[in-house]
Amino acid sequence: MKFNNPVVKGFYPDPSVCKVNDTYYLICSSFQYFPGVPIFESKDLINWEQIGHCLTKTSQVQLEHVNSSGGVFAPTLRHHNGRFYMTTTNDTTHQNFYVWTDDIYGEWSEPIYVDQGGIDPDLYFEDHKAYFMSNGSDDFGVSGIVQCEIEIETGKKLTPSRTIWQGSGGRYLESPHMYKINGLYYLLAAEGGTEYGHMETYARGSSVSGPFEAYPHNPVLTNRNLGGYELQGVGHGDLIQDNQGNWWLFHLGFRQIGQWQTFHHLGREVFLAPVTFHEDGWFTAGHNGTTLLTFETDRIPDSVVQAEKKSFTFENTEWHKEWCYLRHPHSQNYLLQPNKLTLKGTEISLDQPDTPTFIGIRQKDFNADISCDVTLTDGEAGITLYMDEHHHYDIAIRKDNNGYKVIERLNIGDIKSIENEVDLGNSNQAALKIRAAHDRYTFILHADGEDIHLGSAQTKYLSSEVAGGFTGVVIGLYAYGHGALAEFSEFKCDYI
Repeated sequence: MKFNNPVVKGFYPDPSVCKVNDTYYLICSSFQYFPGVPIFESKDLINWEQIGHCLTKTSQVQLEHVNSSGGVFAPTLRHHNGRFYMTTTNDTTHQNFYVWTDDIYGEWSEPIYVDQGGIDPDLYFEDHKAYFMSNGSDDFGVSGIVQCEIEIETGKKLTPSRTIWQGSGGRYLESPHMYKINGLYYLLAAEGGTEYGHMETYARGSSVSGPFEAYPHNPVLTNRNLGGYELQGVGHGDLIQDNQGNWWLFHLGFRQIGQWQTFHHLGREVFLAPVTFHEDGWFTAGHNGTTLLTFETDRIPDSVVQAEKKSFTFENTEWHKEWCYLRHPHSQNYLLQPNKLTLKGTEISLDQPDTPTFIGIRQKDFNADISCDVTLTDGEAGITLYMDEHHHYDIAIRKDNNGYKVIERLNIGDIKSIENEVDLGNSNQAALKIRAAHDRYTFILHADGEDIHLGSAQTKYLSSEVAGGFTGVVIGLYAYGHGALAEFSEFKCDYI
């Protein structure tokens, strides 16, 4: 069969995966968004459905006033003795912790902290022992991949933290994962930074704590030399063995907006590449060490059909699964109903690293028609294409002393400009539309049976290359202003 990458589209970076019986589970980073760490499940590795989040309670993660692209970094998901464990880093508070559950569809525990620094933690279980790994510096000041044994019930360190591998020479050694395969221990990692030079490397040894021998042909996977190819920045992966004994690598990557336009705004997404072990015990990945947008494989039956959801509405999504908030929401400002949304604004705006009244869904592909009807009582409300507090495009209805207006506003760094406005008089309702393409967003007011074009803006100014950070564009619905009250209905995002 033939499958297309990414297998999970939109801002879902740093995938980690495990298998329980015949079901696969996958989690991703969430940074400043809440609930934290989305969870997906699949029966075939190709079709993934979101089933919830790991961090659903404010007590589990500190997000108040965290910086954009701070908060919850790269998680790891593991299953041991009937229990799921998710370990991650709150990069803003510089704490590594893990939570657990016996029911992946239910609530997770309160956090258990581990006194080891670095980011991108991993858990490995063997012989009634639990090993904790992250990048950083060990107890002796040596940098690299750092490991200690912990008491899994409490997180207490049972051994000093010690560096067990220092990578293959690339910068930003991160994302360690440990596996025991055919009697050998394999230590997988990412190097090069989560940018265009990103790569996946690994080493192996006969002991869980090393020494480790690097794969002679590292990196095992990278697209850094595929100039002009849409898929770039591949790395930060996790290995999984399927029910037929085949090995696969789930990893992040990003799609640039054009062949020679090296900008990406959809965020880092989830990609899948086949892995092959050879007689000498080393493995290779992808197509000649690269990940393709399309793979043809006999490892997945032809009966498996890769399905893709193309339309997202209030009615066919669930508020507590696909939708997310900026940091911890103030629940009294949200009324979530099956076919409409009511938001109460505050004085906190989208331009602040705080908790504005905002609920969003990730943009999953380049080409889309986005629309929503908004009825406003006071203040301002509308649709935002949100990268961070300094980089977002807004189309909104607002009330001033002269009545109601629809505005198109661009926020690019220190430049904040209302590019166009249309006077609505005393009408407090507006049908707002955004047409998304690879390189441009177009903002439209639908009124009196026709489309009024307010203007357009380039997507690249919402890209990671411009804005910085590690997230992607989220399609947000928001309300702002003291006394602001808005009702949203007929929301639709159609990918074309």
